Amino acid sequence: MRKIAIYGKGGIGKSTTTQNTVAGLAEWGKKVMVVGCDPKADSTRLLLGGLAQKTVLDTLRDEGEDVELDEILKPGYAKTACVESGGPEPGVGCAGRGIITSINMLEQLGAYTPDLDYTFYDVLGDVVCGGFAMPIRDGKAEEIYIVVSGEMMAMYAANNICKGIVKFAQSGKVRLGGLICNSRKCDNEKELIEALAAKLGTQMIHFVPRDNVVQHAELNRKTVIEYAPTAAQADEYRTLARKIDANKMFVIPTPLTMEDLEELLVKYGLAA
Repeated sequence: MRKIAIYGKGGIGKSTTTQNTVAGLAEWGKKVMVVGCDPKADSTRLLLGGLAQKTVLDTLRDEGEDVELDEILKPGYAKTACVESGGPEPGVGCAGRGIITSINMLEQLGAYTPDLDYTFYDVLGDVVCGGFAMPIRDGKAEEIYIVVSGEMMAMYAANNICKGIVKFAQSGKVRLGGLICNSRKCDNEKELIEALAAKLGTQMIHFVPRDNVVQHAELNRKTVIEYAPTAAQADEYRTLARKIDANKMFVIPTPLTMEDLEELLVKYGLAA
C-alpha cells in the first residue's frame, strides 16, 4: 500500500485536487482510502456526493470509545473509502491530536486492509500547526505531493513545507514526490513552477489548468470525473493520477532561501 499525503497552502485546492486524483485512480480500478486531516472536514465531500460525513472526533465525543468501523468509514465514488478526522471545538486544542487519534483508531479497527492500493491524507495547510507533522510521523505517510500555484504565498508555503519534510526525512522514509501546479493563470506559471521544482530537487509532476468545470462539479457535489467524465479537465486529473501511480522520483528536497525564492518570482514575473 502506498501512503500519500497532499500538502499545500490553505485555499490552494488540496481537497479538490486530492478527490479528483483519487477518483481517477478509483475509476482505474485502484482501491483507495481518503483520510481527511483538516478540521473543516471537507476532504471527502465530492466523493460522497456532498454528504456531511460525521467525523471520527465527533463520533468519539458522542458515543465514547465503543465505535464500529462503518460509523467512521463511508463508501464513496467508485468504492473509495472515506474518513474525516475532524478536529477540536473552535478555539480549543490542536488539530494534530485529532489526526493521530483518527489514524490510531483506523489501525485498531482494521481499516488498513491488505487489498488497499493507496491511502491519501489530505492535510491542513498551516505549516506551524502540530497537525502538519502528524501524517509523516512514524511512517503514516511516506510520499508527499505539494499543491502549489504561481502565486507568491503558495510558493512560500510550498518551500516551508519542504523544510518540514527535510526535518522528518532524516529519521524516516518520508520523501517528496513532486509539485502539483493547480493553475491560477499567473504569468509564466508553468515555467515558474518547473523552475521552483528544479531548485527544490524535485519535479512538477503535473500542471492542472484552470477550468470553470471544476466549480460546476463542486456545486453539483461531485468530482469532475463523475460530473463531466468526457471533459478535458477530467482527463487532466486522470493524467495526474496515472503520473502519481507511475512515479519513481522521491527525494529529500533542498529548500530555497527567501532571497532565491523572490529572485525566481521576479525573473519569471518580469518575463511576462
